[in-house]
Amino acid sequence: MESARDQFLNYLRVERNASALTIKSYADDLTHVTEFLQEHTGRIPAVNELDVAILRSYVAWLHECGYARTTVARRLSCLRSFFRYCNREGWIDTNPARPLRTPRTGRPLPHFLTTEQIGALLSAPPRNTMLGIRDRAILETMYSAGLRVSEVVGLDLRDWERSEGILRVLGKGRKERLAPVGSYATAALDEWMDVRTPDPNARSAQQQAIFLNRFGRRLTTRSIGRMLETHILTAGLSQKTSPHTLRHSFATHLLDGGADLRSVQELLGHKSLTTTQIYTHVSTRRLRETYEKSHPHAAAGGRIG
Repeated sequence: MESARDQFLNYLRVERNASALTIKSYADDLTHVTEFLQEHTGRIPAVNELDVAILRSYVAWLHECGYARTTVARRLSCLRSFFRYCNREGWIDTNPARPLRTPRTGRPLPHFLTTEQIGALLSAPPRNTMLGIRDRAILETMYSAGLRVSEVVGLDLRDWERSEGILRVLGKGRKERLAPVGSYATAALDEWMDVRTPDPNARSAQQQAIFLNRFGRRLTTRSIGRMLETHILTAGLSQKTSPHTLRHSFATHLLDGGADLRSVQELLGHKSLTTTQIYTHVSTRRLRETYEKSHPHAAAGGRIG
């Protein structure tokens, strides 16, 4: 099984062009099931020795150990993909993971900021320092274009078409999309470009990054996370706020403003409309809260005075 696992991970890397994070997630899940098999059977069987009964015992063990339903569902998805690959390679005749039932998982609503909270966050970076100017440009760009943090750190100078007001963004699966940039983000980017100073000794790939660290080199996702932690404290926002919160806020505010779901899907770069539909639940919840707060007969026992 270990050889099949290694070939599957290489397939994800080379043929599917999966991200390093995705590959690590698959590797961790397959290592976990391999360790289970080693402990409970005394050896690691070949893929053609695995059947539904063995995999059901693994799933039952996951539940007994108290793993979250989302974790169980993710590991089952990994197993289905792995055995589908093995079947295509001719190592097994059928996919033993296919009959396994995925546990129902309640999808939590994404955390987002109100427009007032967004304003407080965008005002938090100092305007009189180079890093403050950079931080504001990053936050404005993330909110204006709904970018993932990995997409932000991957931006190069050639990706910003200022005259067109767009960014060329390389998203998941290395799929490119065009992300409009609003006037506030454009102004913040212009201000950053005036003070942006790349390290002349760095490699070209480092120098070409739009957003640089204090040493003049490309930022990392962790650096942006630490930067945000500083500014959410200044703005007095919830500690649940993360870089992805800006993307959630972007989508929620678009729908609140009347944007159609298909357009939001395109702007977010979602492959499936189902992924985008979670934001309709957020908007519906906000609509209900506004109604209950404002309408005299909405709340229980409400009366007209």
